[in-house]
Amino acid sequence: MPGDEEAAAASAPAGTGTAEHTATPPPDAKISAADGRSYWQGIDADVNGMLGGFPYISKVDLQGSRNFLAKLGIGSKSGLRTVSRALEGGAGIGRITEGFLLDVAEQVDIVEPIAKFTAALQEKSGVGSVFNIGLEEWKPLDGTAYDLIWNQWCLGHLTDDQLVVYMRRCKAVVAPNDGLIVVKENLSTSGVDLFDDVDSSVTRVDDKFRALFQQAGLRLVKTELQNGFPKDLFPRWHGTATAAAAAANHGSGAHRRETRGPGGRLEGLD
Repeated sequence: MPGDEEAAAASAPAGTGTAEHTATPPPDAKISAADGRSYWQGIDADVNGMLGGFPYISKVDLQGSRNFLAKLGIGSKSGLRTVSRALEGGAGIGRITEGFLLDVAEQVDIVEPIAKFTAALQEKSGVGSVFNIGLEEWKPLDGTAYDLIWNQWCLGHLTDDQLVVYMRRCKAVVAPNDGLIVVKENLSTSGVDLFDDVDSSVTRVDDKFRALFQQAGLRLVKTELQNGFPKDLFPRWHGTATAAAAAANHGSGAHRRETRGPGGRLEGLD
């Protein structure tokens, strides 16, 4: 039951925190879904808007993601496999869905709370269900199974507890043998999580991601640096998969002007 999931996540130890109470609340305590959505409602539904004024990195970003998936055996080229069903979390205008997910999946479902971003995707060939809700609200439809779940530059809008619950839900519906959960996010290289009051999101340190993935029953197994971005944008990849799967990935983003670091891959814990 979702209530049990949330209770379990809330009772788990914080990623890089301690059991001691401090006067300063953790950065993720400042996250407001309402403030975040208000910010995105004011952003244009185009690539420039999605990438915070860095539209020129889109091509490099998409190619890096294709290359990473190809190393895991997924792609449209000869010798690689395609998948039946994928999900893009925090999809925005579907830049990633249209950029390469529809090339490797027969159907791509979308989770994106800002309806104006997904309006043009509704009738797009290959796009399945479109959920105009936040990741913290999303619950998989009964009987749904995904071969690939892609999350990029969106998990910063979730609190630590919400992220753990969301990843557990992803794990529950990803194909048990070779399904992948991909996370590509900005990483703080300042040694602490950083709250951004512009879009009400948090940029996490690598150790925090690793701790939260572990709480969700996932383990980092491979990392890969995204190359070709400006020097002040240092992306990193992480990835997740269920216990029987072999691989996945994690990365970093473009809408912040702070330095970033590298990433990896996870599989479910027994």
